[in-house]
Amino acid sequence: MRSLKVSDVMWNHIEPIRCGAPLTHVVKTLLHNHVTGLPVVDEHRHVLGFISEQDCIHALLVSSYHGEGDPTVDDVMFRKPLTISPEMSVVDLAQNLGAGKPKVYPVVDHDKLIGIVTRTAILAELARTGYGLELPRYANVED
Repeated sequence: MRSLKVSDVMWNHIEPIRCGAPLTHVVKTLLHNHVTGLPVVDEHRHVLGFISEQDCIHALLVSSYHGEGDPTVDDVMFRKPLTISPEMSVVDLAQNLGAGKPKVYPVVDHDKLIGIVTRTAILAELARTGYGLELPRYANVED
């Protein structure tokens, strides 16, 4: 189990959020993909920020209250997200999870986004490999 890497459990099928995207697009993308947050990237896939459900909820409440129109991801994203390497051990990552830590981690190789890994994917893989639980592969689902 120690040799299991982030690249073994990451999800690389989702498109990240682009700078300038309207918040309504972000909300649709989060809900459609069943994730609690996504990295925000530039045209070269460099991670510039991270947008979460919580960020969207707050921004939509403020925007609707003040009648300001649709904010963009740039207005509300967190600008210094924690990124991880595809070579990082899943066990090491799991040992660092805790309260206040991200639920979704951008996976970056050579300064470019190559995927995301969720707590759900880590939990499922640890249960499968450590305890032999027969679980469906659903690394993209985050409750």
